[in-house]
Amino acid sequence: MDAIGGSCYSLNILENEKKIREEKEREDKFNETVGSRGSISRYEGKSFKTLLPQMLAAAIGALFHVVVGISFAYSAILLPQLNAEDSDLKITKDQGSWIASVVTITIPVSGITCGFLMDSIGRLNTVKLAMIPAVVGWIIIATSKSVLMMIIGRIITGFAAAWGTSPAMVYITEIARADMRGSLMSFAPAYTSLGVVLAYFEGWLMNWRTVAWVCLVYAILPFILVMFIPESPAWLIAKGRNEQAKKSINWLNKYQPRVPSKNDQTFAQVQFEYLIREHEEKEKAKINSGGFVARVKQLLKPTGYKPLLILLGLFVFQQFSGIYITLFYSVNFFQEVGSGLDPYFVSILIGGVRFLMSIINTYMLKTFGRRTLIIYGSLAMAVCMFVSGLYTYWIKDGVTTLNWVPVVAILLYVVTSMVGLLSIPWTMTAELFPIEIRGMAHSIVYSTAYFIMFLSIQSYNTLKETFNGVAGLQWFFAVTSLAGLVYAYILLPEAHGIKLAEIQEYFMYNSVYIGGRKTKKSVERRNEEQKEELMKNNV
Repeated sequence: MDAIGGSCYSLNILENEKKIREEKEREDKFNETVGSRGSISRYEGKSFKTLLPQMLAAAIGALFHVVVGISFAYSAILLPQLNAEDSDLKITKDQGSWIASVVTITIPVSGITCGFLMDSIGRLNTVKLAMIPAVVGWIIIATSKSVLMMIIGRIITGFAAAWGTSPAMVYITEIARADMRGSLMSFAPAYTSLGVVLAYFEGWLMNWRTVAWVCLVYAILPFILVMFIPESPAWLIAKGRNEQAKKSINWLNKYQPRVPSKNDQTFAQVQFEYLIREHEEKEKAKINSGGFVARVKQLLKPTGYKPLLILLGLFVFQQFSGIYITLFYSVNFFQEVGSGLDPYFVSILIGGVRFLMSIINTYMLKTFGRRTLIIYGSLAMAVCMFVSGLYTYWIKDGVTTLNWVPVVAILLYVVTSMVGLLSIPWTMTAELFPIEIRGMAHSIVYSTAYFIMFLSIQSYNTLKETFNGVAGLQWFFAVTSLAGLVYAYILLPEAHGIKLAEIQEYFMYNSVYIGGRKTKKSVERRNEEQKEELMKNNV
């Protein structure tokens, strides 16, 4: 039992009665909304044809993630070429670390402006706007005459990454059918992984300046294609543009059947009425929410600060387990492993595995528990990195000729990271936090996670020197993965298939989750204690 959580029982009888009444009203309103949504869902067509417009809109809306994948992986093909003897732009190791890492530190900063933009000008207009910093950034990179110009170009492309991706995810969430939302959102990681593969492949064939010029095409293409899909109906209704919202809903549901029990209305008409009611409820909730101060108070409760601290710790283990370091420095990393294979070819192979796993991962997240995937995934990552480090050490000493082993081990490391420590921490902000503070908590966690990513990528050369080369660095990654396993085993609760009320109850009364033995008090038990307390006070 958490001592802080226990203080919630110090309310007097009037306060308890008020809380119970308010909770009942919220529950009734929630059930009414869910029931309304459920009545709509019964009439949704399940054929591929009815899903096609939403699939097309999601595929186009998320397309800017390709540019983000290229931005992340670009340093992997850029740094080896800059370090070559015939390079027209010379850099130091420290400058190389800044070129690689600076793009990550700008993403959370630009995310602040992104939220304002997507609410002001729309989800898709913000995606279109992202083309401007993307084009400017890649032109600066392509024409760089100094390290400063290169870093400025990378900073600007970081702004483009936030503006082009966050609105896309919100857009997909708002247009997608409930049972297809997770699948349609998987376009984003798949496109990002595709961008990584494209960066490695183009770097294998072209000079880094040519690759930067080619990236202009990837930046402009989403701007053009987004013009052919409709804006989010939810955003249009929020802005009072109801006629445009109707057109958008009609486009997204053009193949849906009519609704016989709703006066022969089209599905789009019923959907429009539902969105209007939903918007009205959200506006009422905003008025009654208490604003920023109330959300901060919610965040300082055990249900807020505990998941926040747990996730931030999880991101530390994620970043220093080597997942992103090997992505940003892939070519240099494989050059030093000593496999004898072309490091660009191996990077393409690794990128291809990331792409395939980003697709398979949708099934994995639906089927298995988050905690289970992280624990077993981290164990497999540790084993793979230990084996790779061992063979890298033996290759350097001439003890073995099995130069292919590190490559296979790292391939397996990537596979296991994709289903566990890489993907799950990013998704758990939507599962662990109460709805009232989810937006604020999401922003804090994501901003801090990108800052930790910046630190990990920035520290690549320092870590390599500290651990006497790339073999020692891989053993460090293995130890960090094992530490992440222990951390998740002790502190991380399971969220898959668990109701939000149960998760909040767990955080209110517990700080550890050893071996999956839930030592929490159930919601029913808490209610019984409240009733007993009320009866005592009445007496």
